[in-house]
Amino acid sequence: MPADRRADLWFAIVLTAVSVVVVVESWRMPRLENLGVHPMSAPGLTPGLIGLVLAGLGLRLLWRSLRARAELPAAPGEAAPDAAWPRALLALTLCMVYALGLLGRLPFLWATGLFVFAFVAAFTFERGRAMRVLGGALLMAVAVALSVSLLFEQLFLVRLP
Repeated sequence: MPADRRADLWFAIVLTAVSVVVVVESWRMPRLENLGVHPMSAPGLTPGLIGLVLAGLGLRLLWRSLRARAELPAAPGEAAPDAAWPRALLALTLCMVYALGLLGRLPFLWATGLFVFAFVAAFTFERGRAMRVLGGALLMAVAVALSVSLLFEQLFLVRLP
């Protein structure tokens, strides 16, 4: 098994285990029913849902890493492991700009829309299809910003900054 698949295997095991602990502990949190609190605002709901999603993703990665038995040559145009660092740094930079620069200074809807647009545009940009990619990034930014805002404010009853 190639080294990157072994790393995927170990990360998948750790991610799945931590996610299961998060789901179990969020289930054990008080639901505050005796205080008349709305069930959708129970303190363990959001961490539990995130834990379920992460557990599913961890299981998917585990399955993929177990299926990979032989080292396959890199496909033409596939990024070499060293070429992944600039992309990781770009992702980290965009996340830091969002968390430290946009949130709190702009309304949540606008900050999230700008972040999603920049992230999608940065990682899917192609010179020959620039308008199509930017248009798709704009549609995705609007959809994500609106849906996240509505989900948290209307369903989870959380006031966003």
